[in-house]
Amino acid sequence: MQTTLAQFNETTSTDAFALQNNYLLKVHLDQGEIRAKQGSMVAYQGDVTFEHAGAGGVGKFLKKAVTGEGQDLMKISGRGEVFLADTAQHVHLIMLEGEQITVNGRNLLAIDADIDWDIKKVQGGSGVMAGGLFNTVLKGSGWVAILSDGNPVLLDVASAPTFADAQAAITWSQGVTTSIKTDFKLSKSLTGRSSGESIQMAFGGQGWVLVQPSEGRVGVPPGGNSGGGLGNLLGG
Repeated sequence: MQTTLAQFNETTSTDAFALQNNYLLKVHLDQGEIRAKQGSMVAYQGDVTFEHAGAGGVGKFLKKAVTGEGQDLMKISGRGEVFLADTAQHVHLIMLEGEQITVNGRNLLAIDADIDWDIKKVQGGSGVMAGGLFNTVLKGSGWVAILSDGNPVLLDVASAPTFADAQAAITWSQGVTTSIKTDFKLSKSLTGRSSGESIQMAFGGQGWVLVQPSEGRVGVPPGGNSGGGLGNLLGG
């Protein structure tokens, strides 16, 4: 049989986390169990077990329930390979070596089991609007796989004042400082006057921020499997 399918052959990388392509993550479980976004498994080979990940303690459970930040995670263990994806979003890999990054919870695809997490309020925020901005902080040593809706841009925050939409800024490095900027404008519509408030995040310090060309997938309800909504319970 003649085909053009050879370009899709399985990657031969032996890394624990490896990109099969821009949209698909391959994980070798012989290097340890992982935690991944519930519903993200698209295929696996070998003897693999899937379990609901615990809430990581009462404190984290309550933070998740109150803030809506985070992701439903499953624990994956065994011997073999697992392929993970989410609505054909782009997958990016970060290796932490005793470091820390901050991630928008809905953009988290998978982490090594040794990576610790917590939910933190955005630094520099005050008032009612900032009270609703929380993100997931990851720290330790191991692999992190994150998602972006389209090809992102990596910005050096030390090179110039840097601002991004709160939903478009998907992750930033340790050493980056944040604050909240709001622009309040009144505009007329066909039915009269209406108001809108735009919230941006300001970034400073030393490091980088990764910004996706989107505010998130349209039609993904808060609280659904794509995370970031009230009621999701981030496992740990």
